[in-house]
Amino acid sequence: MHIRDIEVHRLTGGTVDGGWPEGYEPEDDLHALVEIVTDEGPRGVGSVYTSAALVRAGVETLRPLWQGESAIEPERVSEKLRQSSFWQGRGGTLEHVISGIDIALWDLLGKVTGQPVARLLGGYYRRKIKPYGSILFDEPEPLVETLQATVERGFRAIKLGWRPFGRRNSAYDELLVRTARDTVGPDVELLVDAGGSEQFWPHGYNWAKRTARMLADYEVGWFEEPLPPDDIEGFIRLRNVSPVPIAGGETYTRRQSFIPWLERGALDIVQPDATKCGGLSEARRIAWMAYDHNVQLVSHGWNTAVGLAADLHLAAALPVAKYVEYLTPAPYIEQIITEPFQLDDDGLLTIPERPGLGIELDRDALKRFSG
Repeated sequence: MHIRDIEVHRLTGGTVDGGWPEGYEPEDDLHALVEIVTDEGPRGVGSVYTSAALVRAGVETLRPLWQGESAIEPERVSEKLRQSSFWQGRGGTLEHVISGIDIALWDLLGKVTGQPVARLLGGYYRRKIKPYGSILFDEPEPLVETLQATVERGFRAIKLGWRPFGRRNSAYDELLVRTARDTVGPDVELLVDAGGSEQFWPHGYNWAKRTARMLADYEVGWFEEPLPPDDIEGFIRLRNVSPVPIAGGETYTRRQSFIPWLERGALDIVQPDATKCGGLSEARRIAWMAYDHNVQLVSHGWNTAVGLAADLHLAAALPVAKYVEYLTPAPYIEQIITEPFQLDDDGLLTIPERPGLGIELDRDALKRFSG
């Protein structure tokens, strides 16, 4: 079975605000799906956290490398694409596109073999996992409403991120965290994402150290991206003194980029994004490196139902996994598959067991979001 073509599905009309100063509009083009078409009929689908225009350009750039290739050898094919395109850039757009192709190849391999991707990745260490509802900080009054709605949707863990946290002063940061804890009570886990990968991030080590101590007072589970993503020395220093775990890694691509962060002890929790870092093949390699360094892996998942399905299968196949990220509310998660994900009464997600990623695209919804 060989790859005949790769189709790109643009997603627009349901984009979620990502917290950047200018904000995101529903019509913004930040996500795309790739669908592998084979010469024998079966198809596989992947997700890319990159605009459709860049994805289409990447697919065409890589066409001489993937066209006619095996459709059921994801690790070899994605590594061929990676190794053969280094002169076009080690990471960036092409690596993002390779990520979507790799996920789609795993989905296809599962469908052809009649096996779920988690089993192909090594097997099920767990059948359920806790999603954390991923939302933005806001002014106190609307923040309370958003938190209440998130708990009502069944989430028992919530991550709050980005503006206005870290953008005014420390007293206001504490007000936001105190408001969140008072709203959800002691039984809902809270996680905080400062968003240090924002352009021109103004804070350094001393701010992060003080803020980490404040977060500990409210039993926050981790402090994510407290510093710019290139400040490995700052992360190492911070991890050594922080009373809460330090998380990061969503901006990195290729397994080699993660090695110094793991070997030098810069993170308690590493967060590769399978839709950017190189796909499930590369995310699994990073995950096992993290496991060998006793660093927890939690996939970054600001993406689609396809990306969430990939994260669920990866989490199933790891010896230690506690969470998956679940952007909410998010039309590209909740409206583009025929059977949307459902939280159970304990706030857990059941990991799919059907062949491939275990999901089916809603073609009518896909047309609505194709713009």
